[in-house]
Order: sequence, then structure tokens, then C-alpha cells
Amino acid sequence: MSTAAHDAIDGTTRARAALLVDREGHSFTITEVDVSAPGDGEVLVDIRASSLCHSDWNFVVNDYGHPLPALLGHEIAGVVREVGPGVVDVAVGDHVVACVVPSCGRCEKCLEGERVQCLDPQSSQRSPGAAPRVTRDGGYVWQMQGLGGFSDRALIHESQLVRVDPAVPLDRAAVLGCGVVTGAGAVLRSADVRPRETVVVFGAGGVGLSAAQAAAIVGARKVIVVDIEDGRLELARRFGATHVINGATQDVVAEIRALTGGRGVDHAFEMTGLPGPLQQAYAVLGARGTVYLIGMQPVGSTFPLPADSLSTEASVRAVKMGSTNFKVDIPYYAELYLQGRFNLDDLVSAHIPLDRINEAYADMLAGSTVGRTVIVFD
Repeated sequence: MSTAAHDAIDGTTRARAALLVDREGHSFTITEVDVSAPGDGEVLVDIRASSLCHSDWNFVVNDYGHPLPALLGHEIAGVVREVGPGVVDVAVGDHVVACVVPSCGRCEKCLEGERVQCLDPQSSQRSPGAAPRVTRDGGYVWQMQGLGGFSDRALIHESQLVRVDPAVPLDRAAVLGCGVVTGAGAVLRSADVRPRETVVVFGAGGVGLSAAQAAAIVGARKVIVVDIEDGRLELARRFGATHVINGATQDVVAEIRALTGGRGVDHAFEMTGLPGPLQQAYAVLGARGTVYLIGMQPVGSTFPLPADSLSTEASVRAVKMGSTNFKVDIPYYAELYLQGRFNLDDLVSAHIPLDRINEAYADMLAGSTVGRTVIVFD
């Protein structure tokens, strides 16, 4: 169990956190950090739920050039404790969900609803030379994408927060901020899947299950889900999958070709970040079909396009965070959940205290967890 955070005389907050101190041990260190008092546009949030996402683990095992120590964790929900000057979007006591999409809200892209392509995302950060938001023993701590949710408190710019109905349990709300907006958004926003179109999803984690669910909601003719774990494939059926394929024991390309009468699929969503499923996704496209790259591919990897396939007008498209306008999308999905039309309950499979984060990631990597594991704070 986490110890209660407390406030210092100067307005800073002591919080308990799981830090990535170095990459040699591929593990987190449980420690305490100091969180600054809220500045202009900033919000201090008591984190109630922080979901473990594979994207965080990518920052553990890959060096993307970010400094250490690092405070990861980006699928988070909590309650607003304090707001800084100029904050208008949220108030003390609000239930909020965070999203890794920083945006200014004023540029052309933001005004068009394309927050993921904001032209001035650094506007949500503190100015150069300002005191850090988070420190440890007086030294700078990098917050992943401006969030840092593996902590019982976080200081976040209001541009990365959105209110949600307090009727939504916060452990469910946490998964809205990444897994749901990315997976469902890839289907509804990036691909604009239409009724009667056929969809295949590679990877039945939180992002993939959200994509399958969205495809079912819009009336896709077939929703095919591919994974190598039977438990995840069974769960996928509860999220609208019409057909499931075990990639470890079945010929994925042959099975999908058979299911589609040889025509292939209209949309293939690659969630795993692995080269094999990506090749399979492209191989099962029908005429003018598209592969959507959602999973983080290995640094330096490439994807060759077979020349003999170009006549089909198939395409490959990268997708960032499901093309989400999260200020609109998260409340929308939350409302669908409360109406019983969007399944969040089965996305969450376990709750853990912060101290068990290393054990929980080991279980995730071993494939022994099915849904999301969520850190809960008292």
C-alpha cells in the first residue's frame, strides 16, 4: 500500500513513485519524489488508478533519448487536488483522465480537432530555466509525455486533462486515456470504418480489444482478431470479435483469406509492434485496403513493400494515438460505458499496489495476464 503524500511548507508535495533509475536492471525503483506546487495552467492530481501499458515498458528497454531518472505511467485517472493560476478546464474535486497528447488548443491543427498534430505541443511544458515539476533529492525527474502516473500524485498541464463523469469507476476511467482512445480511435477516426467493411486486428491487448469493440459498434461485416494467447482470444469475443485466430498454431494469412472468400480485408490494425504480424497484415489486404501501424515498431526497423502488390492500391498508414481529439473522445466513451454500450469492465483484470509493479510487468511479458493490470492508490 502507498503511504499518504504530504505537503511541504513551500507548497511542494512529497509523493511515492516507481522510478526508472537506469535501464540495466529493467525494473522500477520504489522511492519518494517532490512535486512542485501548481504553476500557470497546471493541475495537481491525486492519482487513484494507473494502468500498466506496454508502451511504458518500451521506455524501460529502449533508449529514446529521454533523461533518467524517469517517471513513467500514462494511463491515469484521479481527483483534482489543486489548480494553478489560469486553469479553467477543471476544478478541485473533479474526476479527471489524462492523455499523452500535449496540445496548445489554439493552433490551426488544434482548432480543426487534430490535437495529435498540434503545432505547439511544448506550450504545455514549463519554460526553460523554470523549476522542474518533479524532483528527487533536488535533481530533475523526467515525466513521460508530461504525465508521470506511476506516482500517487502528479502535476499535469490542464491541456492534457479532461473531466469524466464521477459515476465511471476510476480504474475503468484510467484505460480511456490511452488504450481506448488509441484502439477505438484508430477504427473510428483514423480509418473511419464503415458498415459492411471487414476488419482484422493483430494483438488482443487493451488497444486491440478497444479496436475490435469499435469495429463491432459501427457494424463491420467481420471483426477478426489475431493473437497467440487463447485467453486473450476468448476475451476478444466479448468485445465483438466474430472470428479469432491463434497466430501460434494457425496459418494466419490462409485463415483470413478463407474467411473473406479470398478477397482480403478492408482494414488491418497492427497493434503488436512486431515485424511478423505487420507482414501478415499487409498480406491479407484486399483491393485498396490499408494497414494501420499502431504498435510501436522497433527503433530502426523498416518495412519493405512487395512490388507485385502495388497494383491492388493497398496502403500503409501510421497512426498516432488513434488520431484522437481526447477532450471530446474520452467523455464520449465514458458515456457509452455508462449506457452499457462500451465494455470497460473486462479490460481491467487485476488491481495491484505500487510495490508490485515489477512483478506485474513480469507477468505481462510472460503472457500470464489477459486484461489491463491497474495500480490503485488509497
